[in-house]
Amino acid sequence: METELSRELGIEHAIFGFTPFPAVAAAISRAGGFGVLGAVRYTDPQELARDLDRLDKLADGKPYGLDVVMPAKKVEGVTEADVEAMIPAAHRGFVQELLTRYGVPELAEGETSGWRITGWMEEVARNQLDVAFDHPIKLLANALGSPPGDVIERAHAHGVLVAALAGSAEHARRHAAAGIDVVVAQGYEAGGHTGEIGSMVLVPEVVEAVAPLPVLAAGGIGSGEQAAAGLALGAQGVWLGSLWLTTEEADLHSAALTRKLLAAGSGDTVRSRALTGKPARQLRTAWTDAWDDPTGPGTLPMPLQGLLVAEAVSRIQKYEVGELLGTPVGQIVGRMTSERSVQAVVDDLTRGFERAVTRINRIAGRSAT
Repeated sequence: METELSRELGIEHAIFGFTPFPAVAAAISRAGGFGVLGAVRYTDPQELARDLDRLDKLADGKPYGLDVVMPAKKVEGVTEADVEAMIPAAHRGFVQELLTRYGVPELAEGETSGWRITGWMEEVARNQLDVAFDHPIKLLANALGSPPGDVIERAHAHGVLVAALAGSAEHARRHAAAGIDVVVAQGYEAGGHTGEIGSMVLVPEVVEAVAPLPVLAAGGIGSGEQAAAGLALGAQGVWLGSLWLTTEEADLHSAALTRKLLAAGSGDTVRSRALTGKPARQLRTAWTDAWDDPTGPGTLPMPLQGLLVAEAVSRIQKYEVGELLGTPVGQIVGRMTSERSVQAVVDDLTRGFERAVTRINRIAGRSAT
């Protein structure tokens, strides 16, 4: 699965794997793909530094990247406490009522939430970058539009390519104008924050809009045949996230959540604002149903919603409250039916890709070679 972009990055397969787990990112890179570590959960730069040190060792010298959540425009003088103060009391009461209804225990005295959506803040993201550029990252991806111009310049000065996710051709054109090197066309089927256009329509639109910039296809890709379809639409690689959640190297800290993912079908996800305030595809649960119920208070805009539910999500995850337990995941979850190693997943992707290419060659009247 070689393309111009994969050759530029020095990887065997044009498979880009986004994951919050350093061990998974390293395993993807060792298997010939390109692991991308999600940084949004690292509010402490020292923790990120430790995990990048670990990733460096585990990757065996193979290239990898980092994904941050950074706004293109800076908001001066706003602290997390300022944002917390904007959350209405009625919404706090709604969260408490849900937790009480489902019998979710309190955290232990002195224990704080382990899940905070604060990586969106300018100061946090810049601290992450200070750490990242001390490591041999080869790609910096931003999940919240184009990063600020000075960040793009800084990345380029370090020889690092910059990627940004796009849910429409217009988004992609703005990225190209900002100086982005790679555009990730993320379709409606994808897990996490995603737009309203399906991958089959979106990918060729984005390819045409930003040519000759390389495009990665994302959303609804979990097999080699689907990867081949993305490349046939003009992409130079595929960006996969959900597929790694049930790998043996993943560290979900929840056997119950892993079981839910393995049992879920492609129709068991929902695009909801319940987690962060922006539409994000995730497992459908009683938690998402409650927030999407028109009789409820409705969700708050980002970042208020993420701060509001942070402790609740930590409690739900810690105590594995089945009815409420969920995670961002794409519609490809229906293919995630067993725990496998990252290497086994990559092998399956490359075999499927070969089958698809052979099939198309046969249809076109060409030999398999």
